[in-house]
Formats: sequence, structure tokens, C-alpha cells
Amino acid sequence: MKTGSIQRLFFLLFLVVGTVMGAAQEAVEINTGDTAWMIAATALVLFMTIPGLSLFYAGLVAKRNVLSVLMQCFALTALMTVLWLVVGYTLAFGDGGGANKFIGGLGKAFLRGVNAETLSGSIPEILFFVFQMTFFIITPGLIVGAFVERIRFSAVMIFSAVWGLVVYAPICHMVWGGDGTFFGDMGVLDFAGGIVVHITAGVAALVACIMVGPRSGYGKKAMPPHNLPMTVTGTGMLWVGWYGFNGGSQLAADGGAVMAIVVTQISAGTAALVWMGIEWAKHGKPSVLGTVTGAIAGLAAITPASGYVGPVGALIIGTLSGIICWYASTVIKIKRGYDDSLDVFPVHGVGGMLGTLMAGIFASTELGVFSGQGFAADINSIGEQLSVQFIGVLATVVFTAVVTWILLKLTDALVGLRLDENSEVEGLDISSHEERGYNFTN
Repeated sequence: MKTGSIQRLFFLLFLVVGTVMGAAQEAVEINTGDTAWMIAATALVLFMTIPGLSLFYAGLVAKRNVLSVLMQCFALTALMTVLWLVVGYTLAFGDGGGANKFIGGLGKAFLRGVNAETLSGSIPEILFFVFQMTFFIITPGLIVGAFVERIRFSAVMIFSAVWGLVVYAPICHMVWGGDGTFFGDMGVLDFAGGIVVHITAGVAALVACIMVGPRSGYGKKAMPPHNLPMTVTGTGMLWVGWYGFNGGSQLAADGGAVMAIVVTQISAGTAALVWMGIEWAKHGKPSVLGTVTGAIAGLAAITPASGYVGPVGALIIGTLSGIICWYASTVIKIKRGYDDSLDVFPVHGVGGMLGTLMAGIFASTELGVFSGQGFAADINSIGEQLSVQFIGVLATVVFTAVVTWILLKLTDALVGLRLDENSEVEGLDISSHEERGYNFTN
């Protein structure tokens, strides 16, 4: 071979190797746009708990209990942060080895092997860690609304800590843990936490409020919210924060994230109007509390579907959530007589189930104006996707209910669930924390 040919051959080889190495290097580089968006989304989701959920719940209780609710949400934020670092993250997203279908392993406990250069897709893994931490924080925070004004603070902390590790973490792993997981292999669609957050929290709330028992005087005397402006403010914060909750679950700054935000806005607005309209027709006047509760129902329902449905699908989901969650919060709750104080199960549990099932329909690409982004891999029909969604919902409900019941029994045996009647009448602000939210009582 002539010298010139050899030179040309080496030059060509150099170009090929350089191109491959360049592509490989580009593939592992951090995407600064995605990273910037995910930092913002993480802040928005934390904002949903403190102060959003805290104010939403605190405004709904009696004056004598306002600090206790704020304290529970704030303390859980701190507690779940530490638990997520120690073992929560690795149980949810670690490699589980032979048990990978149901729970992660301990390889990433205390963030072992994770540093500023470690990547998760196009963003630093440490950012993925803290984004998912905010979900771990808000989920037990939601449960608080079911048993406010009557539960021991120590019981809240113990139950929430163990529940996060034995209910939330396994469900999170099964849905979002990647290839080889139970729900993931089935093709269950849950974009931002309809199953992982809302169904688990809603079902746990229902079990908890029944086991703790109703508030003293429940059903015999009026228990109106003490500060609706506080609740409306908290609702607004939740709504804004939900942009990060659903839009951030795309894990990228792209059109998918924007679509998730758009359908979130549509569903929330629609459900608020529907709930408001039902109350207006039924009682002659639209209530502020009903309208903001409707918005939360629409937000909960669109969460699992937000990455899969289009705007008109979101309109339908918002409409259905306004109707069905209203019915669950009023008619069914009154008939059954359980004291889910702040409607956690009717709004989050029922809304999460509805949205998870509706994702199986409106994810279809063949429904014309109702079309979404497509089914899970290897699923080609609404019937098939809907059946998978139903199995995911049912399995989550059963698992969450059984384990929650066991944990509450254990917590009751350890520290007791319920405060005595005198402490409840005096108010948890004083009896549990020796502080007052206001300079007056009741």
C-alpha cells in the first residue's frame, strides 16, 4: 500500500474514532437547560408542602389546632428529608438485585456512590435525588389531613417514618424504579404520582381516620374552617407548585414538560368550576371552600395522566374529578360516617384512582381531538392499557390498606394514637406544644 493511501486511511480512522468519542462525551454531559428546570421544579414541589399544604390544612381546622397542623407538616419535612438520605432513596431507586421487582437494594444508602458528577439521564443524580425527596415529603404530609385535631404528635412521626419506608418506597420502586420492576414491566402509566403519591396517601388516610376515630363532637356540632383566606392562599401555592410536580416529572426542559403543565392547568380550572357549579345549583350559592377543593381534586386527578394525555383529555378528567370527588366528599362520606377531617381520601385517593384509570383511555393516539401521547411499550389498545391501570390501582389499594392498618396497630401499641378528650378539647396547640397560634382560643 502506498504511503499516501496509508495516511488517508489513518486520517479516516482518526475522524471515525474522534466522532465516536465526541458523541460519547456529549451523551454523558449534563444538560444545563434540563438541570436548571429541574432545580426550579424541585423548589416548586417543596413549596407545595411548606408553605402550601401547611396553610391549606391549617386554615381548615379550629383556631386551637392551627399550630399543631403547621408543626406536623413542618416536622415531617425535616424527618422525611433525613430518612430519604439514609435509606429511602436507595429503597425506591436503588438496584434491588433479585428483589428488584418490588424494592430497591441498599447500595445507595447515605448516597453512597452519588456525587456532583454522577448523572441520572441528562441531569446530576443528586438533583434527581432531591427532586424525588420532595415527593417523599409531601405524601405523608397529605395523610395528616385525615386525623388532624385528635392524634398524638409522636404517633404522627413514628407512623409516617415507617410508612414512608414500607409503603411509599416499595410502591415508588415498583412504578418508577426502571426496567425489571413489578408495575413497570406491566406497563402501568403513572407520570407524576397518581399511584405513588395520591392513591397511597388517600388509602392510608381512609384507614387512619377510621382507626383513630372521629373528632370529639363530630356529626353533633358544626366544625367550620377557622381561616378560609389561609386555606385559599395555601391552595394557590399548591396549584403553582403543581407545575413543578407534574412538569418536573418529565425530567427535561422540553415540550413534554410544557404539555404536562398545560393539562395540569386545564384540569384544575375545570374541576374548580364544576365543583363550584354543583354547589351553586344545589345550595343557591357557590362556596369558596368547595371551589378550592375542586381545584385540588382536578390537580390530583391529572397527576398520573399529565405526561400522556392532551388538553381535551385533561378537560374531561377535570370535569369527571369535579363531579366524582364532590360526590365522594359529600354523599359517600356522610353516608359512611367516617371522619376524614380534610377530605384526603375523597380528593386525593379517589382523584388519583380516577386519573390513573383515565390515563389508560386518553393516552390513546386514535381518539381524534381527545388523543394523547400513546400507551406503554407493547400495549396497543385502550382495553389492554385500562386493564393494566386497573390492576395497578387495585394492587396499590390492597397493599397500602393492609400495611397501613398493621403500622397503625403497632404505633398505637407503642405510643398510642389518640389524645385524651381533655387534650383534644383544650386544643393540640397547647396540649401537644404548649404554644398558641393566636392570642385567643377556640
